[in-house]
Amino acid sequence: MTGSTIKDIPEEWEVRGTETPFRGKKTSVRTDDVVMPDGSVVTRDYQVHPGSVAVLALDDQGRALVIRQYRHPVREKLWEIPAGLLDVPGENPLHAAQRELYEEAHVKAEDWRVLTDVYTTPGGCDEAVRIFLARNLSEAEGERFEVEDEEADMELARVPVADLVRGVLAGELHNNCLVVGVLSLVAAEQGDGLDALRPAQAPWPARPFEA
Repeated sequence: MTGSTIKDIPEEWEVRGTETPFRGKKTSVRTDDVVMPDGSVVTRDYQVHPGSVAVLALDDQGRALVIRQYRHPVREKLWEIPAGLLDVPGENPLHAAQRELYEEAHVKAEDWRVLTDVYTTPGGCDEAVRIFLARNLSEAEGERFEVEDEEADMELARVPVADLVRGVLAGELHNNCLVVGVLSLVAAEQGDGLDALRPAQAPWPARPFEA
């Protein structure tokens, strides 16, 4: 295959039955009986997720805005880029990203592009994440958002992208959105340039929305 023909395609295999054995505050677990190509039926369990957005915010000195936050499932404090859930079905992902950048970093941006879209763990979860590139940063107006729980312990820093790349390749930085965002940024810079990235309101089939 050539590069122009390598792309993911929609496909849905027959589901004979489905159950939801667990419902949480934001996500749930679903069990589907899926028909395989040979006609057999197998059970597949997966997490149902509303989707997320993340923001690689780049300042005029080439530094990325990152936060360090405790993540209980992995028992680590991870350096991450600002991110959050799509709280409302059909929510415009750009608006959600702007909200997260304000709430987590008290920053706003004038230039927004889509950096990349990913499925975080498609073998066991349907979470889709849109990662934005935000530039032309400035301090947000008004009072800072009042944080709670893990976010009350967050640290905020601006780190040169080259340092983040080194950390990723050294196995010292592990957050999915940070890793994908930083490496996608470098690839875009070395390719057609950041201004060639998709516009902020580009369609997102994984999580359709109204502009």
